[in-house]
Amino acid sequence: MSEHVILLHGLWMRGFALSMLHRRLMEAGFRVHRFDYLSVAATEQRILDQLHARMTDLLGEADAQAVHLVGHSLGGLLALRACHDAAALPSGRIVCLGSPLRGSAAARSFARWGRGGEVLLGHNRELLEQGLERWDGPREVGMIAGCTPLGLGAMLGHFQGEHDGTVAVEETLLPGLADHCVVETNHTGLLFSPEVAQLTAGFLRHGRFSPPQPR
Repeated sequence: MSEHVILLHGLWMRGFALSMLHRRLMEAGFRVHRFDYLSVAATEQRILDQLHARMTDLLGEADAQAVHLVGHSLGGLLALRACHDAAALPSGRIVCLGSPLRGSAAARSFARWGRGGEVLLGHNRELLEQGLERWDGPREVGMIAGCTPLGLGAMLGHFQGEHDGTVAVEETLLPGLADHCVVETNHTGLLFSPEVAQLTAGFLRHGRFSPPQPR
């Protein structure tokens, strides 16, 4: 039986940015797929419809045991949106990498630029600015946040406390998460860190970032 993983990139990115994480999760034994979408031009509903279709297609494979989602930044928010009320979807877990689940101060700063900010954030502006109130969906969700403060958002977000240069650690702390951890890397570095890949694989298999204790 196979465990599938769908990777979702973040704002202003495309699927090729996920190549290193893709390779490492394959080496960990997962069947990995990249979900490429237009993060600015596409509406949230169009993205979710396409993601639901991809998940359902994978469920139809004879050896499919689970279909997990791993989302970087905006991709994590979209993963939670996709799985909140979708009872017909296959089982699996979600890992978010640096996703501003409680809303992004950097996105709100962009929005204050007026029309230019709206264009930069695209159709997912509201989701990025406001985030979610809590997670009460059927899947276990784990969050990996970064704490190396290097990135464009550091000049715009007026962060309080630790941050990864784009997203504050506090913005990643959503009620209802199954587990949360912080690693020493910046926002983009979450996609290239061997530690992040190892933690992600562990959560997808066990529902927590710490290794299971021997019985």
